[in-house]
Amino acid sequence: MTHQNENSTAKVWFITGASRGFGRVWADAALKRGDKVAATARKLESIADLKEKYGENVLTLELDVTNADQAKAAVTQAHAHFGRLDIVLNNAGYSLVGTIEEASADDVRALYETNIFGTLAVIQAALPLLRTQGGGHILGTSSGLGHVTMPVIGYYASSKWAFEAIHESLAAEVAPFGIKVTIIEPGAYATEFGSQDSLKFAAGMEIYTDFKTQFVDRLRTLERGDPEATPQALFQIVDAENPPLRFNLGSHNLGWVRDAYNERLATWEAWQEVSNSAQGEPK
Repeated sequence: MTHQNENSTAKVWFITGASRGFGRVWADAALKRGDKVAATARKLESIADLKEKYGENVLTLELDVTNADQAKAAVTQAHAHFGRLDIVLNNAGYSLVGTIEEASADDVRALYETNIFGTLAVIQAALPLLRTQGGGHILGTSSGLGHVTMPVIGYYASSKWAFEAIHESLAAEVAPFGIKVTIIEPGAYATEFGSQDSLKFAAGMEIYTDFKTQFVDRLRTLERGDPEATPQALFQIVDAENPPLRFNLGSHNLGWVRDAYNERLATWEAWQEVSNSAQGEPK
């Protein structure tokens, strides 16, 4: 059954990384509720079934977000095709598995090319169009790891810390144009994100083998959320008059993040006297 959103007009989405994981779940759910979607993926055949299923309500486009020219062309084509873009959702990304010592500079650059520069290419292509049409909503899939870290995936967490900072600055910069920004922060979910297609591995060093084995074993025991339970929460965000800048997706993040911030505050406060002594006299 098609469930139309509470605004009688269908919304138009542009979604990167729509072939699997949250991108696929959200593209499918948006189309089911009667919205229109420009769905993008690196391989067009991976999203061809959306076209077969939803016809003219979906535009499927090939997009490797690390190609800025292709990103600009895809955003421009989607906007021209539907006449507007209400929601621009950056979902493409992957995780690099490796300790800080193991990962090469090239490994880290490649991670940032997708997770950061790919996201920026889409945002920078979309902004002039959103300004001209008088508004829009930029969404980005971050992670609970945008606030806390774990060993072995520290570089992935670092990309999400950067992602968070960029979107927070962006939100202040584009608010005068009626453009909204929301960072979606999923906890652990049973998506294909942990699959070989969504992970890249740094060359291993034997000294870390046991540590990484224990870490991976711990990860396997994590309770994971159901991705199919997420669309209604996402729709509440995009349908809201005043959507939040940050939104925890799932029930696990808040306690974890609260503990991390409480620990940071306690450390800063414990060292406050030393901090204050470094201020010197007012200049």
